Amino acid sequence: MSEKKIPYKIYLEEKEMPTAWYNVRADMKNKPAPLLNPGTLQPMKADELSHVFCEELVNQELDDTTAYFEIPEQIRDFYKMYRPSPLVRAYCLEKKLDTPAKIYYKFEGNNTSGSHKLNSAIAQAYYAKKQGLKGVTTETGAGQWGTALSMACSYFDLDCKVFMVKCSYEQKPFRREVMRTYGASVTPSPSSETEVGRKILAEHPGTSGSLGCAISEAVEAATSTEGYRYVLGSVLNQVLLHQSVIGLETKAALDKYGIKPDIIIGCAGGGSNLGGLISPFMGEKLRGEADYRIIAVEPASCPSFTRGTYAYDFCDTGKVCPLAKMYTLGCDFMPAPNHAGGLRYHGMSSTLSQLYHDGLMEATSVKQTDVFAAAEQFARVEGILPAPESSHAIRVAIDEALKCKETGEEKTIVFGLTGTGYFDMVAYEKFHDGVMSDYIPTDEEIKSYTDKLPKVD
Repeated sequence: MSEKKIPYKIYLEEKEMPTAWYNVRADMKNKPAPLLNPGTLQPMKADELSHVFCEELVNQELDDTTAYFEIPEQIRDFYKMYRPSPLVRAYCLEKKLDTPAKIYYKFEGNNTSGSHKLNSAIAQAYYAKKQGLKGVTTETGAGQWGTALSMACSYFDLDCKVFMVKCSYEQKPFRREVMRTYGASVTPSPSSETEVGRKILAEHPGTSGSLGCAISEAVEAATSTEGYRYVLGSVLNQVLLHQSVIGLETKAALDKYGIKPDIIIGCAGGGSNLGGLISPFMGEKLRGEADYRIIAVEPASCPSFTRGTYAYDFCDTGKVCPLAKMYTLGCDFMPAPNHAGGLRYHGMSSTLSQLYHDGLMEATSVKQTDVFAAAEQFARVEGILPAPESSHAIRVAIDEALKCKETGEEKTIVFGLTGTGYFDMVAYEKFHDGVMSDYIPTDEEIKSYTDKLPKVD
């Protein structure tokens, strides 16, 4: 097909939206290892998980054989407010780089939450409402998930309690205020509101917090309050399932114009965006129908894939959650305070960890000053101010496109633009003022945490 026929933005029609989420685990020969009860070290059962999560979400979490889950009509109707999202050909970036590579990005920032997180937030709020709950609790790092969940809870008239990583709470007051506008209560974590929060503050006075801390507090708040359950914006199998709408739309848009990507790139913190983007492509790879080079990009300051250990670990710093087998830096690991944006989780999705362990995808880490340089370059030519998280993928997409310039190869690159960075201006300011620094943990520092991983046979 003539290149001139490919528009800048490829839109699917409403009728072309996915009607079912895709569960990549169904096609995995090696299934992700089960969650373990922290007390017995035995696989978690549905009735145990239902004390923490909504019942239907527990079913989705544990199901590794059902390939497709129908998307309820109410969720599809909500999706129609901002989906299908566009797949954009980055013609201007290609021209600026003078590369023969063709670059596409799936833009998930065209909703008020500013990110892809709304795809799962509305699903989890729906199942909480369906179960008759009063409200939900959660954690948030950069604030995208908390914003999305507050919107979803407002839509279903549910109470929403958010524990926000303290450094983000202080750096992003406007993100906090958006959550409050939608009716959520927002608490900087670790806090003195929970027993686990007080314990963490005692052990780490002055800490800027981590997602692991905030998860512990949110779980405690949910399990100690009648009519509440805990919901999570990344890492879990159920979240990757809901986010598969990203990849399904991306593949449908590419198929519409007969385009086959060579390289698929996504930022990786806990795995929600990356897992959602790559799911149908990985499914083809697992079934032997096609092959793709898939790259996960993480921050050098929190490098769970590239420098972590593949082992069972607690999902939270307070050690109240189940153990998951994943690439981890140790549940006590806390990124340096100078780390901007999200992607602060000490571990990685067990599904993605298994895929990476099996050699089905690659991973790389990048320094945050290089990330913001790429973000600035992208913003100046493509007209979108990207979120710091998304900019990790932008950095590697640019690097891969420049490699194509050197070799003359006309590869097709697809990356996920998870959201916008308009609430991240403090970080942009530090970059522009030349005061942003790169902190990369030493091997000794990481070892001090991974040496304390729980002993699981």
